[in-house]
Amino acid sequence: MIVSEIFRSLQGEGKNQGRPCTFIRLAGCNLRCAWCDTPYAREGGEEMSVAQILDLIWLQNGKHICITGGEPLLWAEEVLELLRKFDIHGYNVEIETNGTLDFREMQAYASICMDVKCPSSGEKSNLALLRHITPRDSVKFVVADENDLLYARAVMSHYEIRGEAFISPVEGADYRAIAEYIVEEDLPVRFQVQLHKILGVK
Repeated sequence: MIVSEIFRSLQGEGKNQGRPCTFIRLAGCNLRCAWCDTPYAREGGEEMSVAQILDLIWLQNGKHICITGGEPLLWAEEVLELLRKFDIHGYNVEIETNGTLDFREMQAYASICMDVKCPSSGEKSNLALLRHITPRDSVKFVVADENDLLYARAVMSHYEIRGEAFISPVEGADYRAIAEYIVEEDLPVRFQVQLHKILGVK
């Protein structure tokens, strides 16, 4: 598989926000979101085997891992092999995915954070995948404006989401207006700004 980068940082969003984490960012993506904050991961990177990745991870502190991208499920076969190894050694793994590819095989070994693409992204997720979200998993809506909020609200009204749901403003959006909308409409979500953007880290 092609690896864009492996690094340690704090998890900036989702249910594990604020926790120390080892990130495995895989290269390649099947979407071109308007506000993508890792466009460098679409191309390039270094080809690495599962064994090589494991060797690097063993050298890191901590047992929490986030496999992200790009879109990591483009490398589903290799990711599944990696997950099985992590499971044997007691790692806690989360996969961040754009909600276009089936993640069910991964759920025995990792929690899923499905990023439901809102209109401002210019892309669409496969909303049928929401039925496979479990209480262990989570769903994230990255929103830029009221139109995105209306879309997120409609999705949550139509689909039963059994995992925790988050609304995260795009960097530069009106955070206060988004927070006020969530309060006024009593949306069943947790409002969350991107911690890594505030801290200026990856």
